[in-house]
Amino acid sequence: MAKDAETSKPKHLDPTSEYYLSSQANLGDPDRTPTGRPWCTFCHRVGHTQEKCYRRLGIAPPGPHFEEPDWTGGDTPPVTMGDSPPSPAATPSPSLSGITAGPVPEISSLASPSSSPTAPSPTLGRGKRQKKAPSVLKDYPHSYKTASHYPKWHAAMRAEIDALEANGTWTIEDLRPGKKPIGSKWVYKIKFNSDESIERYKARVLSPRNWFANLSTALRSYGFLQSHADHTLFTYRKRDIFLSVLVYVDDLILAGNNSTACSSFKKYLNDCFKLKDLGPLNLSASKPIAFPMEQNHSLALAGGPLLSDPRPYRRLIGRLVYLTIIRPDICYVVHVLSQFMQSPRSQHNAALRVLRYLKAAPGQGLFLPADSPLQIYAFCDSDWANCPLTHRSVTEYFVSLRNSPISWRTKKQQTVSRSSAEAEYRSMAVTTCELTWLKSFLLSLGVHHDRPMRLFCDNQAALHIASNPVFHERTKHIEIDCHYVREQLLAGNISTAHVRTAQHVADIFTKALGCHQFHYLCGKLSIRNLHAPT
Repeated sequence: MAKDAETSKPKHLDPTSEYYLSSQANLGDPDRTPTGRPWCTFCHRVGHTQEKCYRRLGIAPPGPHFEEPDWTGGDTPPVTMGDSPPSPAATPSPSLSGITAGPVPEISSLASPSSSPTAPSPTLGRGKRQKKAPSVLKDYPHSYKTASHYPKWHAAMRAEIDALEANGTWTIEDLRPGKKPIGSKWVYKIKFNSDESIERYKARVLSPRNWFANLSTALRSYGFLQSHADHTLFTYRKRDIFLSVLVYVDDLILAGNNSTACSSFKKYLNDCFKLKDLGPLNLSASKPIAFPMEQNHSLALAGGPLLSDPRPYRRLIGRLVYLTIIRPDICYVVHVLSQFMQSPRSQHNAALRVLRYLKAAPGQGLFLPADSPLQIYAFCDSDWANCPLTHRSVTEYFVSLRNSPISWRTKKQQTVSRSSAEAEYRSMAVTTCELTWLKSFLLSLGVHHDRPMRLFCDNQAALHIASNPVFHERTKHIEIDCHYVREQLLAGNISTAHVRTAQHVADIFTKALGCHQFHYLCGKLSIRNLHAPT
């Protein structure tokens, strides 16, 4: 196949080629090669059309052709990071993608996207209408070629390059013979405000850099000492002044006991690395999270230092206890954290995570439908030997009037259970007492509940104990009041049933769950976000 001497591209794929223009005009189809094969006008590859690329990126097709960057008018053509800029005589002809063959273009030399005067006029075919390219991608771009067509991403890449050059991140050197350059990649992300409006478009170039070593040198020059326990922590002590810096990638957290010293240090850092001061660190600027507590926590075994002033912790837990009246999704978390109110330690600041979870959905609450039928459902569960200190189990139950939640609880059992079946059976006994009280309470309101109340449990052994009075070996050590479940079952006041653990709504009151299972059970608890789009 013949090649274009200047661009080394097949003629039927080169928009500047007369062969391409004539063949497209003859075919009347911009999405086909002269041989009839599909051709993508977006990524310029043979074998598929542009619709496939747009479906993958999740964006609307802008039409048969993109508007391309204009490398004419005196702008410098693209060069590779680390390569010397080419002379004007060596400037190649523009291609459809605006990228020359070979090296990856450097964003510092990019111009604003505009229509190239050398690009051919788009030919409409198969009844397509000409559309204008969108100014903002609905999805993050996956490549530089895609992002370079959008002014907002172009400006974000421009800002990133300016910051890297201002900090002296690299120097331009000639590539030695026989050596291969280390590649780089652009990563794009949209930052949102708390009201879900767009804050800014952020572009980062991933390339080898010596940022942490340079930062460490600057901090040591100022008088900071690097911690041996955590190499990202630096501390500064001089007379009565104390400063600490915690580094996370290219973000820094500064804490100190002297505002003047903090301001002086920030000025020093800004002189060394063009930094942006994001202001005081507080929960209003914290990132919301999807679930309130990490799985497999060990807060009961925390051995960190005691909080110097436990009163803020106690006030916070007290407020969260009242919030559990309308937010059953934080019931277990508050149950765990309230055990440390007498002597809270540094690890117990996990209570702040609950605030970040509440911040994620401030309009979330209980939904009470008006058409719920008069049928009481109860789910009981237990976590055997949950407490690592006392080895006592935890009892949880959730009661609803069909789809309307009316009662829930998480509490430690008073005695140690010898088996998981015993712990589950004690939980059933406590739940049965609650159901009996609810039935009498409804009667005092003039509501008669004649049908058996449904009690669900995920432990088959506990269900057998409730229905089989001859379970002597497993039940001879259980107190008499626990057999209250069997009496109510025989009286027809309750009926028991088994439920799978994955479907068991009381599991959310038993342990810290992962994000997916947590939100799945929240939906079963009739918890809704009033601000969520319908």
